[in-house]
Amino acid sequence: MPSPAARPYVLLSCAASLDGCIDDTRAERLVLSDAADLDRVDAVRAGCDAILVGAGTLRRDDPRLLVRSEPRRAERVARGLPASPLRATLTASGDVDPAARFFTTGDTARVVYTTGAAAPGVRTRLATGGPGATDVVATGDPLDPARLLADLAGRGVERLLVEGGSAVLTLFLTAGLADELHLVIAPFFVGDPDAPRITGPGRFPHDRDHPAQLREARPVGGCVLLRYALSDRCPRP
Repeated sequence: MPSPAARPYVLLSCAASLDGCIDDTRAERLVLSDAADLDRVDAVRAGCDAILVGAGTLRRDDPRLLVRSEPRRAERVARGLPASPLRATLTASGDVDPAARFFTTGDTARVVYTTGAAAPGVRTRLATGGPGATDVVATGDPLDPARLLADLAGRGVERLLVEGGSAVLTLFLTAGLADELHLVIAPFFVGDPDAPRITGPGRFPHDRDHPAQLREARPVGGCVLLRYALSDRCPRP
C-alpha cells in the first residue's frame, strides 16, 4: 500500500436519502442533489485532477464526468490544465459500453482500471467501439485500489474525486485509502428495501470505536453537506 504522501489525496463524494439510499430500483435515475448541490459538486470537480466512478455508475447513470461551468473550465485552462479533470472508471468484470458518454464526450484523458484477466477483452471492446484514446490498465486479480492510485500518481494526479457507486466507495473505505468524505443528505426517504445503500458490507477502519471526525456541516440548497475527515491529511475548515 502506498504511503499517504505518495498517493493522491482521495476525496469520496456521495449523496443519499434520509434512509441512506443512493438510488432506488426504478429504471430512471434517482436525482438526490438539487441545483445548489450539483453546482457545489461541479466546483469540487474543477478543483481535482481526476474523477473516478465504477462501471456500474457508467451503466446506470451514463455520466460525462466533465466540469459543467464555463468559468470554471476557463479558469482551469488559464492555469495550464485541461478544461476538465482526467476521467477514470474501474471494472472487475470488464463490462463497459464504448457508446457510454464517458467515452464519447469531451476530450480529456480517460483510463479504465480492471483486472489482468479482463484487460484484453476491455481493450478489444474499446478499440472496436472507436471511443477515442482510452488507456486500459490492469491492476491485479482481484483489482487492487492501491495499484490504481499508484498509476494515477504516475500520471500527475494529486487530488482524486471518487463519486461512487456503492461498491467503489466500499472498496476505498475498507482499504483505508480515503482521506475525506462529502456526504450529502437529501430531504426525503426512498423506503425501498432493495435500493442500494451508501456502502456494502465490510470491515471499515472508521467503526464505532474509531469514528470519523466531522469537519463541517452546512445546508446546501435543500440538502445538508456533512464533511468528514478520514485521515490526518484532511484539512480543517
